[in-house]
Amino acid sequence: MNAHDRTFGANDLAKLHYGDGEYAVLRPGRYVVCAVSGQKVPVEQLRYWSAELQEAYAGPAEALKRWQETHP
Repeated sequence: MNAHDRTFGANDLAKLHYGDGEYAVLRPGRYVVCAVSGQKVPVEQLRYWSAELQEAYAGPAEALKRWQETHP
């Protein structure tokens, strides 16, 4: 297995603290889980999250969906 493999094990789950425009790694890992879709998102591809809710999103559609749910 190398860094380009897309099969993740249970120990590969990262724990991040999401800030405004950046995140801090609390526990190193290879992926986070999208709070909307449940999809595994490789940390190096993570572009969307909520600092307010401390959640990661797979993409802009998931981020928008969560924003619409929480800001009626």
